[in-house]
Amino acid sequence: MTSDILVVYKKNFEDVHDKSLERVRESLDELVRDRGTAITFKARETVTREDFAGRDLVVILGGDGTLTSIAHSIDSETPVMGVNSHPQDDDEDGSYGFYMGSDPEHFDSDIRAALDGDAIVNVLPRLQAEIVTTSGKRILSDPALNDLIIANTHQYQPSRYRLQRDELSNEGGIDVVQRSSGCLFSTFLGQGAWFRHVVDIEGTTFPLSQLDSWYLFASRDLPRQSRADDGSYWAWTSDATVITSDMHRGYIVSDGWDETHFTRGAKVTVDLSGPTLQLLTFRRTIHDRVAHWIEA
Repeated sequence: MTSDILVVYKKNFEDVHDKSLERVRESLDELVRDRGTAITFKARETVTREDFAGRDLVVILGGDGTLTSIAHSIDSETPVMGVNSHPQDDDEDGSYGFYMGSDPEHFDSDIRAALDGDAIVNVLPRLQAEIVTTSGKRILSDPALNDLIIANTHQYQPSRYRLQRDELSNEGGIDVVQRSSGCLFSTFLGQGAWFRHVVDIEGTTFPLSQLDSWYLFASRDLPRQSRADDGSYWAWTSDATVITSDMHRGYIVSDGWDETHFTRGAKVTVDLSGPTLQLLTFRRTIHDRVAHWIEA
């Protein structure tokens, strides 16, 4: 059966990214000749959710920002292959590319491994928030691979809300009223993107068995006297967090991209119920890159 591949690339007219795209095109041209593979190229700025429907593989050429900016449009059944178009190994000003399992140098062999089922499939959990408005309407935010924030849309004003968590797996629940600069949620893998800049968790490790079902939470800039050690300031938890808004207007931002708005009285529930993402890597698993954070 002919494979159908979508290639989404970073388009900013920098020479390094153009050269990477050219190398990727050359390898894919060979696939078309050898296997009759169907290839569609789309710039990140022009891609829509419909472009991902029915694809056998999505190739994302760029850096982590390129991948997280469009991953919310990719369902749990479609494998994704990240290709770092500007690796730090070649240029210290390049991209670290945490989620990018390939690069232009290895792309030719990696794309064939992906199509032949020889890639490493990393099934990654994603955060998602459900809003229930005062009229009972239910709205889902975009899923977040790294992190998700809930805050006042007016960042110069405090975020006011009621915070609740059942803490079924711990000693007791949480039910407090807070004023902070917003609540930050992070997946295990996403903690390096933002969370560790908000809360000092250096040296903390996490059980391997919890990585796919637990997440990190923090109330940003919470007054020091309110930073109780009960999970209301920061937590590593598998229980859903419920926030009831006391803000005229708030928003949820997933992975720093699209905003989902809500108003006073809305109830927002956050957990790891978002669709998973099938991320392909080739020489090591995604967890191998952060083995120092993991308890065996």
